[in-house]
Amino acid sequence: MKGKADTSKKDEGRLRAGGAAGKRKKAAASGKPKRPPSAFFVFMSEFRQEYQALHPGNKSVATVSKAAGEKWRAMSDQEKQPYVDQAGQKKQDYEKTKANFDKKESTSSKKAKTEDEDGSKSEVDDEDGSSDEENDDDE
Repeated sequence: MKGKADTSKKDEGRLRAGGAAGKRKKAAASGKPKRPPSAFFVFMSEFRQEYQALHPGNKSVATVSKAAGEKWRAMSDQEKQPYVDQAGQKKQDYEKTKANFDKKESTSSKKAKTEDEDGSKSEVDDEDGSSDEENDDDE
């Protein structure tokens, strides 16, 4: 029977190797700009601060998230509009930053390509003075 609790070796290997978390770290380390938050996440960051001020003993992320989701759904479009505006501004900033990043990346990758395009291979001489390509015929 195929059970839900069956963990495969493939999953364990991915977890040990870093999986998706390893990819995220690589992207962040490369200087790539972080994607902008949605209107809900802009609201969530503000709500989280307010909630923690009112409930200082509560450390549960799930409780805070659930309360934020309930409040967000109860809000009218007019009440959500400031968060939508902030998210839009952050998205515009992100687009500018990303365009600059992409331009910088494309110029650096073009430099790397032009350096590699000469196509020359270096030949390493062995102790007897012959190159590696000449020795391949002996085998």
